[in-house]
Amino acid sequence: MVADFGKGYDRPERPPMTQRDSDAETAEAERHRAKMAKRKAVQDAEVASKSVAAKGLLMVHTGPGKGKSTAAFGLALRALGRGRKVGVVQFIKGAWETGERLALARFDERLVWRTMGEGFTWETQDRARDARAAQAAWEASRAMLEDAAFDLVVLDELNVALRYDLVPLADVLAALATRPAMQHVVVTGRNAKPDLVAAADLVTEMAAVKHHFAAGVRAQEGVEF
Repeated sequence: MVADFGKGYDRPERPPMTQRDSDAETAEAERHRAKMAKRKAVQDAEVASKSVAAKGLLMVHTGPGKGKSTAAFGLALRALGRGRKVGVVQFIKGAWETGERLALARFDERLVWRTMGEGFTWETQDRARDARAAQAAWEASRAMLEDAAFDLVVLDELNVALRYDLVPLADVLAALATRPAMQHVVVTGRNAKPDLVAAADLVTEMAAVKHHFAAGVRAQEGVEF
């Protein structure tokens, strides 16, 4: 049996629109159109003022908040979707099999992924071992930065290796400065060095407003890795 919720009361009817209401609605629509037209003119002028049509960008994702690597891998997915070749070198990280690597590996003909770290520094507790792993990762990175076939290179957690002086900052800056002109690079990790920030075209600092880890929630498959 289907209940008839329409019985027992009268549904309120929408009062008919008066000419005054119609005029007010028309006027509001016109104000919105005029406002958006002005905004479009400003945006178009801003775009037209840019003299550089395209260039290889150095992008830095840093800060204490979550999402630095996630944003970089989103950019990698975008580049792969456009038919570009992407290189990824992971410093520090190495112990976990991540969902992003499993997903992006499907583009194996256009993706080179090197996980060179041996885990977080507090896990290894061996500076010499960390330094060897970081240096090997840097050599793999340098090879990509010298290869014009790579349209995008993601240097994941390089900032951490630089923070602990596991890789010479001067070498990194020199390699970035002499890379192919149209090659994009993303460097991730907390505590980006000031000189790297100064050299970058784009710097995004992830803020830590709230994190579920502080409430006792562990890293979860499909979210953190």
